[in-house]
Order: sequence, then C-alpha cells, then structure tokens
Amino acid sequence: MRIFLASLVVLLSFVNVPAAVASPEGQMSFALQVSLAPVWFDPAETTSTSVPFIVLYAVHDALVKAMPGQPMAPSLSESWSVSRDGLVYEFVLRKGVKFHNGEPVTTEDVKFSFERYRGTAASAFKARIAAVEVVDAQRVRFRLKQPWPDFMTYYGTPATGAGWIVPKKYLEKVGDEGFKRAPIGAGPYKFVAFNPGVELVLEANEQYWRKTPSVKTLVFRAVPDSSTRLAMLKRGEADVAFTFRGVLAEEVRRTPGLTLKAVAAPVTEWLYFAEQWDPKSPWSDRRVRLAANLAIDRQALNEAETLGLSRVTASIIPRGFDFAWPAPLYEYDAARAKRLLAEAGYPNGFDAGTLFSDVLYAPVAETIANYFRPVGIRMVLQPIERAGFFKAVQEKRVRNVILIGSGALGNAATRLEAWVARAARTSTEAIPTSRISGARWRPRPTRRTVAYCSSGSSGSSTTRPCSPRSGNSRRSARTDPEWRSQAWA
Repeated sequence: MRIFLASLVVLLSFVNVPAAVASPEGQMSFALQVSLAPVWFDPAETTSTSVPFIVLYAVHDALVKAMPGQPMAPSLSESWSVSRDGLVYEFVLRKGVKFHNGEPVTTEDVKFSFERYRGTAASAFKARIAAVEVVDAQRVRFRLKQPWPDFMTYYGTPATGAGWIVPKKYLEKVGDEGFKRAPIGAGPYKFVAFNPGVELVLEANEQYWRKTPSVKTLVFRAVPDSSTRLAMLKRGEADVAFTFRGVLAEEVRRTPGLTLKAVAAPVTEWLYFAEQWDPKSPWSDRRVRLAANLAIDRQALNEAETLGLSRVTASIIPRGFDFAWPAPLYEYDAARAKRLLAEAGYPNGFDAGTLFSDVLYAPVAETIANYFRPVGIRMVLQPIERAGFFKAVQEKRVRNVILIGSGALGNAATRLEAWVARAARTSTEAIPTSRISGARWRPRPTRRTVAYCSSGSSGSSTTRPCSPRSGNSRRSARTDPEWRSQAWA
C-alpha cells in the first residue's frame, strides 16, 4: 500500500537508465514487507492502494501512465485527444507493440481491458462512460455521458488500474484464475514463477518497446519481518528492502555499505470508526472521537517511527493533490481529551474494543493504543496480513476501529471516490494518522523509506541500480516515513 513510489523509482530506473550492455544481465533481489497476492497480477482488480503497481509497472503496460517527470506519459497510446465539448477521448495506439506471448496489442484489447475492470473506481467509470468504441486498428474512442474533467486522472494515472491493458485472446482462453496463475502483459518484465508467500520471479522482456531493460532477472521475496529484511541486506541477499522505522532505521543509517533514503509518495493513513453510526456505541459521540484525536502526539510518533521524515496532516487527502483542502491540524492535548470523555459520560474511560490494522503497521497501531490508554480509551490490537486485511475491510468484516491508509496517486476526487464516496470502504468520519508530503498530482507526494541499490556519487540526482552483485556497488536501505498523523473528529 505504501510502497508504490518507492518501488516505482527502482523499477523505472531499470527501464530508463541507459544500459551499459546491449542485453540484460544480472539479478536484482527485493525484500518486500508484504506478500504479493495473485489478485495484484490482474489490473482489473486493482484496489486504491499502491502495492499492486509493483507488479503492474513490471509486467504490464498502460495506454497512459505516470513516468519520471511526467504524471501522464504516453505509453501504449502514442497520443490522445479530447473533443471540444469534453465528451469524447480518442487514443491512438502505438504500432508494433506485442504482449509477452508475441500477440500484438490491439484496440480490441484496450476495449476488453476497460470493460472487464472491476477495481476501486469501477462504479465511477460505469456512471460516467457511455461507450468504448473501436474506431479502427489504431484508434479507440471513449464516449462520456457528460463532461468529466477527472477522466484522465482516473484512467491515465495510478489512481486506478483501468488503463492497463491485458491480452483479450489469452485471458478468454485461460480465464481470470488462470491469468492470475500465469499473467501475460506488455511490460518490461515477463512472469517466470510465483511461489505464494515466498517469492515472485520476473525476467526481462528484450522486446519491450520503450527499451531493453538493463537487469535480466528481478526477484521479489516476501519478508514481513523488518529485522530479517535488514539482515538480508547486510548479508547481500537483497539489493532492495522496503520500510524501516524507528530503531531499525537508525541501524541502517549506522551500517557501512547501506544508505537510508526517503522517497516521495502520496501516502496517508487514518483511523476509521466503523461503529460511529451505531447510536449505542461510544464512537457515535463526536466528543469521544475528538478525544481520540487529541490523545495522540503525532509529532512524537513521527520522530520515533519515521525519524521525523513524515509530515503531520489533517486529511486523508495528501496536501499536494489537486483540489486538496488544507484542513487545520489538531494539537496534542491529553488533558482536554480526558475532559471530553468525562463530558460524554466516560469519566473513568471505557473499553473501546479492537483496533484492527495491517500487520506491517501493527507497531504504529500499538503506539496509538498506548496514547489512548492514559486518557481512558482501552483497546486490544488485532493485526491482519495485508492482503487479507484489505479484503476484510472491503467486505466490511472488520468493525470497531481500523487503522487504514492509501498510497494511490490521483487527486482529491479519486481519493474521496475510493475511501469516502464508496460506502463499501470507509466514510468521512476518520482520523488521518499522519502523512508524508506531496506535491500537486504531479507527484512529489509523500516521503517514504526504502532500501535500494545505488551506485555513483552521492550528489547525483539520478537514481541508478547497482551493477548486479558488483563488488563496488552500495546496497542501500530506505527508511519509510510512511506513517501518518490524525485529524478529523
């Protein structure tokens, strides 16, 4: 969820940095903080989180997608145009592009891929798109029911997976589940093998239209434990590791040969009070929610967990997104939190039930619970593995209080559509749990930490992968200030 831009920076460096040799060579190994789920291999099921794009950017390709310096770069589509009335978008397909199985990418694939999309923004597209028309072998046309200025933000950025193209013939042959077992795309890397819960192996697509990748093999290993990821870096078993916080982040900084880096990403994390709509629940009282808000010292949490690299926010919408409202911040005030609970009828506090979280961010959830306890809000933690966590949230199988977040790109509209407008997910009464900065939708978003392999001078502004397993390369670990702060009550 919070690793997208970190991953994107590394993967794109493989694709865009001029190769020293004509053919791909070597291997890059990534130690991921999450287990990659098969559902993330299919663009049609992309959720409003960043993790699926690790796979999408490697295996698949989109008509239009974010690239370094270009928030909407022409990709499988070499160009697009909009009618003067804003009702028709026409894309011109790039000639000669093929999927990994050798089949050409066609306008029929574009139409098919969009019509099977059932991810986060499916209802938004259904409500606004009248038809998708194949004009000819090179042109496909989207007809809107009414002007929709955000169409390209939804379709042409990582706000959704709707613009990523899959092969119609192959998918109809193997079916949805078969496609997840052996995905075929048009991206810079081909699927080789997947061992659930262990690793994903990809191999360079030497026919990739943009350029031949520099690195031959990418290996993504699932390593949920942060200490183990760090140990792998030290032993040279991983070139890239993600998400280090607190004591481990400091250790990375002190370790020769490792470099801790913060990467921009539009990540916000917040508390959702799922029981607030129940009049019998303490959370239905705004004073109780406000007390929870005031009970957390966000800046202290920022310093402890992310070495001060995060930026406290008061909204689930990154402040750098277009149309974001700079909501005023709440100050830490434990004394006032206690008074509010007393006014609400809980002078001795109350047992607040379960605080659910993604297992990766259980330490943050625990810290929040520890802030709650002195003011009288007593909670029990229940971490859940990431894929299961988001599925449970989507299906409303977790209740009470949920620590949740999103790193998906887009603008204020896409974030609200995914997490507020869609009742299936969350609603407006939430406490944003801190966030790392952003910049306009052209993402200069939130800061984030990653371990990555780099070489060259430290002053260089260009991200480069190390020569695979070379003796003079420096393995680098990037910290992850990707946790957030709290607001709305």
